[in-house]
Amino acid sequence: MRTAVIVAAGLGSRLGNHTKAQPKGFLQVEGQTLIDRSLARIIKAGITRVVIGTGYHASFYEALVERYEGTLQIDTLRSDRYETTSSMYTLYNLRSILDEDFILLESDIIYEQYALEALVNDPRRDSMLVSGFTASRDEVWVEIDANGNLNAVSKDPTALSPIHGELVGITKISRDAYRLACGVMEAALETNPKLDYEGCLAQVSREGHPFPVLKVDDLAWCEIDDEGHIERAVTKILPQIRANDANRG
Repeated sequence: MRTAVIVAAGLGSRLGNHTKAQPKGFLQVEGQTLIDRSLARIIKAGITRVVIGTGYHASFYEALVERYEGTLQIDTLRSDRYETTSSMYTLYNLRSILDEDFILLESDIIYEQYALEALVNDPRRDSMLVSGFTASRDEVWVEIDANGNLNAVSKDPTALSPIHGELVGITKISRDAYRLACGVMEAALETNPKLDYEGCLAQVSREGHPFPVLKVDDLAWCEIDDEGHIERAVTKILPQIRANDANRG
């Protein structure tokens, strides 16, 4: 696995003053930005190229190209429609520079090293990482079919039966699945431009390209969407991540 993709176009408006002058990926938690923390893990996993889909305050991400030169190849591409679209359009917008299997990451997550290693070592070309229940608020729930493949995702737990786990925001995507997801996005450009990538992948899976789900029950990770999430990351998740990193070797 050579390439990682980070979707990082969003406004991060729920974080208020934290994102008025910078994108969410540059929020600092314990003295380190979310993006630098993630890139350090990506490098450790042996990935050599990172493609970043940008939008809001894109120049922050563009500056990483020079800063990481010699350590990591970073390519960025800005979406002009970031204010009216969502994560799948950001990913769709990268199709001119992305033609290979990759690991997709959201820009606002903190996670242990094993999250990447589990996907890198998974022999399947497609694999969506899910965790056990975190009680973190604002969860995205995942439903699988009888064969363990992605069937549906929802923020409404009553819409799924049964719930298999929680979307982490790290997914291994083959070139074939990516092209199919881009087809879903292209068909919906005028009617539903705010499609999320996970919903598109669920549709791809249901329509004939089975998309496996990999569950790690005790995975330590969190999303940073509001002030409460920052406090939870510092007091609970980062200590858990450090313990898991040490215990898993």
